[in-house]
Amino acid sequence: MRVLAPREAYRLWATSYEAETAISQLEDTLVRSLSPSPRGRRLADIGCGTARRLPKRSGGFAVGVDLTPEMLLAGGGVRARRGLVAGDLRALPLANASFDLVWCRLVVGHLPELSGAYRELSRICQPGGIVVVTDFHPDAVAAGHRRTFKDAAGVTHQIEHHLHSREAHLAWAGDAGLEMSELRDGRVGPAIRPFYERMGKVHLYQQQRGLAVVLAIAFRRPPHP
Repeated sequence: MRVLAPREAYRLWATSYEAETAISQLEDTLVRSLSPSPRGRRLADIGCGTARRLPKRSGGFAVGVDLTPEMLLAGGGVRARRGLVAGDLRALPLANASFDLVWCRLVVGHLPELSGAYRELSRICQPGGIVVVTDFHPDAVAAGHRRTFKDAAGVTHQIEHHLHSREAHLAWAGDAGLEMSELRDGRVGPAIRPFYERMGKVHLYQQQRGLAVVLAIAFRRPPHP
């Protein structure tokens, strides 16, 4: 199986991306548990894909940024009226300290290093704001799991992925001026068993039950003294 660069991979995945997977559902549950309500907040979703996670009505302001224009276009419909922009996580086209809630979800693993990502996430977050970052868990990589997807034709592809330890996340975030407030592991369990059942792979569920597959960390940008 050929390993695709992120931009090429997500270009191919765009038309079928919105179908929920076990990983995406587990990740969404973690982010909701770690985030304050978006209602009334200024939210930036960095690596937003089709912008499916941006709230439809929050009373605040939401912006989605993604590297792949095809992903932004695939959202369509009502999402076309939201603030969506193509951009690179390492050089975001967003103003300093302009958001009080920043998401970066299952994106940083596609980067070979974390310093630029955390620098930008911290830069756009206002003092006192929250940054939530998720990544494919190192334990899942160690168990042989890979970042894969099926395109619209049903062909499976692997996406370029770089392993980042929990310690690396905390170190680079700290260098960027962020303080960790909470860390959680998303594990294979009953909440995602239905995905295995639909694929006829309950035996894999039994083998993988308890395996950490998503790493989720909430950070806070300290207020100015």
